[in-house]
Amino acid sequence: MTAAETTGRVELAITGMTCASCANRIERKLNKLDGVTASVNYATEKASVEFAPGTAVADLVSAVEAAGYAASPEQPAQDEAGEAGELGERVAIAALLGAPVVVLSMVPAWQFPGWQWFSLALAAVVVWVCGWPFHRAAAVNARHGASTMDTLVSMGVVVAFLWSLYALVFGEAGALGMRHGFSLVPRPSTTGDIYLEVAVGVTVFLLLGRWLEARSKRRAGSALRALLELGAKDVSVLEDGRETRVPIARLGVGRRFVVRPGERIATDGVVVEGSSAVDRSMVTGESVPEEVRAGDPVVGGTVNAGGRLVVEATEVGQGTQLARMARMVEQAQSGKARVQRLADRVSAVFVPVVLGIAVLTLAGWLLAGRPLEFAVTAAVAVLVIACPCALGLATPTALLVGTGRGAQLGILVKGPEVLESTRRVDTVVLDKTGTVTTGRLELVDVVPADGVTREELLTAAGAVEHGSEHPIAAAVVRGALAEVDRLPEVSDFANREGLGVTAVLAGRRVTAGRPSLVELPDALLAEAERLRELGRTVVAVAADDEPLGLLSVTDGVKPTSARAVRELRALGLRPVLLTGDHEVVARAVAAEVGVDEVIAGVLPAGKVDVVRHLQAEGRVVAMVGDGVNDAPALAAADLGLAMGTGTDVAIEAGDLTLVRGDLRAAADAIRLSRRTLRTIKGNLFWAFAYNVAGLPLAALGLLNPMLAGAAMAGSSIFVVTNSLRLRGFQPSTS
Repeated sequence: MTAAETTGRVELAITGMTCASCANRIERKLNKLDGVTASVNYATEKASVEFAPGTAVADLVSAVEAAGYAASPEQPAQDEAGEAGELGERVAIAALLGAPVVVLSMVPAWQFPGWQWFSLALAAVVVWVCGWPFHRAAAVNARHGASTMDTLVSMGVVVAFLWSLYALVFGEAGALGMRHGFSLVPRPSTTGDIYLEVAVGVTVFLLLGRWLEARSKRRAGSALRALLELGAKDVSVLEDGRETRVPIARLGVGRRFVVRPGERIATDGVVVEGSSAVDRSMVTGESVPEEVRAGDPVVGGTVNAGGRLVVEATEVGQGTQLARMARMVEQAQSGKARVQRLADRVSAVFVPVVLGIAVLTLAGWLLAGRPLEFAVTAAVAVLVIACPCALGLATPTALLVGTGRGAQLGILVKGPEVLESTRRVDTVVLDKTGTVTTGRLELVDVVPADGVTREELLTAAGAVEHGSEHPIAAAVVRGALAEVDRLPEVSDFANREGLGVTAVLAGRRVTAGRPSLVELPDALLAEAERLRELGRTVVAVAADDEPLGLLSVTDGVKPTSARAVRELRALGLRPVLLTGDHEVVARAVAAEVGVDEVIAGVLPAGKVDVVRHLQAEGRVVAMVGDGVNDAPALAAADLGLAMGTGTDVAIEAGDLTLVRGDLRAAADAIRLSRRTLRTIKGNLFWAFAYNVAGLPLAALGLLNPMLAGAAMAGSSIFVVTNSLRLRGFQPSTS
């Protein structure tokens, strides 16, 4: 049994789909199986299938084959570059042979004796050889008792060609001296007219549309392909001091490998030797390289821009951040938003309805006394212009481009439903620690006592705190080492639980801890109170009961948080700061970043209650967090945004993952999501409007079938190119 069968989920690559109706048909076939839920995406040519135990992947493949298509759980559906190349060749041949047919039909002065028979020979190649994919698909569908957009195209082209052949062989059009001109509307004439230019023009325009569509789909998926190609192909493994170049598949967790300047880091790991700057722009969208040294984590796919690094692998294969990103992007692109499901339902009944309208058009004009050829031409125009290809492309192409661009910027969307959530959100709850702040205490204030230098205070505090593992002590040591060359050794170190530490330095007993441990002069007491009101933790330092000064540490606000809050407000969102910290600390942070509403002193379990309380007030809530304790609130919120710098639990609970730890990414994510949704809705509007406007014109005999074919191809191209505009989305950090 395969892994896919065990998990009950599989991605099937589909071969043979030519339009959105094909995707709908396959989806209906799969969903008829017991315990199967399938979503088929025409743009990605994949079926995302969930199935109950007892269903084999082979059953799913058989269902697809029974619908007239091929499926595989392993191989890609089709080489997009090869597909575009084949269509390009067909377009070139069809245009080369079809151009004389169209020109001769439209310019009577160039119509030499026998021109119509010459046109027939050229048109036969264009219609039956170059246009064969349409006819083949129509035949396959007919054999399975179904009809798709290819049915409409094939019927329109074949009817125009066969009518022309009939007029040439049995009518007056075969006479060597016959001439006629081109009209924008069907001609009310006799069997002296032929419509070879219609058969050729429709074939050329639709082949051109398919070719441009294939190229555009490839461009739309380029971001995901680029993401998948970021991984290294081989790696220099370090064993017994020797480097050996091996394929990436042989790299296991715990093994060490070397990354030279300019090389791509092979997989997720921890630096064990060396220091360098790492360019993370391909994974996080951040343009500024990050300095790393021993003990720092690194992500596979990023580039070593500086010195030599030795890295120990912590994740390989499908467990790496790059692989998880690619999976999330692919899953998002294979889903369907509610607006697309409406379009799917319309497409499912559209083809039979159009066939009925074409028959009624033919019968109506004949009953009205119009010639048979006029009625046939109007019916052909109905068949050609009605093809709702644009409806099928409206959502998938926008999702492909939008989620792909998001991946380039470090924004991962879990599914299309998330896009619809971003439109309704009006309140954004910001977890403080690790989201608005750095999540790490930093030394921010150094206040020496009278007669004490800054260096003396930092040296004494750093030396005595060096023996403690408390986060406050670590912040003091880091701050001291940033200004002092070295910290002297101490003796007789003692930890006073919850109060501070003491040690002997140069024969003096040094104390560092709560201000209550030290007798401070009034000036330092007033300064300590001022720092506390700012939400900072104060450390008093004394030597043999002589005050040396004060230090303060705090969880520093990220430099970009204030701007991020302004951007969230500009999007119409109401920010709320949520934290388990004391209200004084929370208010100080809120004031610094520009948040008015603060909810402090909340236990981890209470974060869900806060989200639900806001929802009960009628608000639509987005939650931004990064920790394990944020996961329930992220899941409970209407929209969960997980910081990618946080825990895997938080990331799993979120709807959007922000790979970089910059809060501005939250605003970028919402802007990109809303813009993608607007693009989808715009695509669907114009696709519907096109068919609503075009069908009556064709049925009333006011549209030449060749122009109808050009318009239909143009609508699909418009939808795809409109979606491609999302590639130009720029983040606020650019």
